Amino acid sequence: MIRRWSTWPLRTRLVVVMTVLLAVVFTAMAWLTTVQLRSYMLGNLDSKVRDTAMRVMAGPHPGPQGQSMSLADQLQLPGLSEGVIAVRTDSQGTVESGSRATGKALTAAQTAALDSVPADGDTHLVDIPGLGTYLVEFGPPGTGDPQSRGGGKSVVGLPVSDINNIISTLVTTEAVLGVTGVIIVGFVGFGLIRVSLRPLDRVAATAARISTLPLDRGEVISLARVPVEDTDPRTESGLVGASLNRMIGHVSAALEARHASETRVRQFVADASHELRTPLASIKGYAELTRRSRETVPPDTAYALSRVESEATRMTALVEDLLLLARLDAGRPLDREPVDLAPLLVDAVRDAHAAVPDHKWEVRLPEEETDGPAEVLGDEHRLHQVLVNLLANAGKHTPEGTTVTGSLALDGGAAVLTVADDGPGIPQELLPTVFERFARGDGSRSRVAGSTGLGLAIVAAVVSSHGGEVWVTSEPGETVFTVRLPLAGR
Repeated sequence: MIRRWSTWPLRTRLVVVMTVLLAVVFTAMAWLTTVQLRSYMLGNLDSKVRDTAMRVMAGPHPGPQGQSMSLADQLQLPGLSEGVIAVRTDSQGTVESGSRATGKALTAAQTAALDSVPADGDTHLVDIPGLGTYLVEFGPPGTGDPQSRGGGKSVVGLPVSDINNIISTLVTTEAVLGVTGVIIVGFVGFGLIRVSLRPLDRVAATAARISTLPLDRGEVISLARVPVEDTDPRTESGLVGASLNRMIGHVSAALEARHASETRVRQFVADASHELRTPLASIKGYAELTRRSRETVPPDTAYALSRVESEATRMTALVEDLLLLARLDAGRPLDREPVDLAPLLVDAVRDAHAAVPDHKWEVRLPEEETDGPAEVLGDEHRLHQVLVNLLANAGKHTPEGTTVTGSLALDGGAAVLTVADDGPGIPQELLPTVFERFARGDGSRSRVAGSTGLGLAIVAAVVSSHGGEVWVTSEPGETVFTVRLPLAGR
């Protein structure tokens, strides 16, 4: 299928336009040259026809013994053009014809073709049977008039085969030279255009390198720039390169401002979280101490103290989660030790079963004899937290009796952990944001216990720091969270 013209590469369009224009110009010049040459040669032949007609039709020539020469013999006289033919009719209707080429009279069909020439004293192109195309004149000026020479008439013609041969040779030569020239110019032009567009290629390569960088997160790195030699404002490619460099400068400044702002926020969250841990622990401790005191407290006070203790516990979990995210965002290095994911998954599922006994919990592990151990390099505590958060998420946001399955499989050089449940599923509009911070589901997966909204965000951050990836697919009756981690030594 032929692509639209607008989708063709620029160098291809330039070559096509250049070759087409060259072909059109060359064709026009060749056509004009051919027409002019043919017109010129026909003009010369016209003069020869008139001159030959004057000599041949001036009247019968006497022979060696005084008798009149026949027209066929007369055409053999020296000085006449080769290939001349003629037909002469006297006033009594006697018809004579002849051909210099054969030295014989013309056939009836040839004579009839010559007789069909209009008696207008002008030359005409006539097809003579068996001889080809001739330029023919109905008698010379004055002698061809039916009222002259007693009412007789004469017709003289010369062949145009030589002209046709020359024109054919010229057309063939022009076609060969034209096609050869267009091909050569096309290849040379393609090379020159490719060399001329190399600065644009380098500009595009610079833009492509920048487009692969994760500019929305992470440390600010030095962005590639277009080379100085490709930023000359006197050229089109230089204008593009200079404009791209200015844009890269603006982007770099924006990234530095973004990074500085994120650093300040991250530092504030880390400092605030760290500072809040001590007072929260004190609040929780004093509330618990007061509630367990031997002194009798009113029921309302006991209830208030239990709520203070509960909310302090929840806020402590929130602070710990924020502190962990701040440390991960700051790029704090995690432990890198071999971790076997199989026992980690079994322990996490057991803990989840103890916490939410009204659900059905299942574990699926690979056969170690066949697939080998599922070991990854990472922080065992953080990876355990990933599994705990995913299982807790399934336990909290699904109704009683839901089956939750934790699975481990090996796929090439990666370990694949999945947590699947047959609950009501996640609304489609929430799927793109489930791993964002403080994201919570609506009534279809409503909470039955307190949640910070940071559990899945921590999962995404920890998995990313281990060089893995996490995603979720969900529909009513099947929700699957998938974690893919590179195996140790792969």
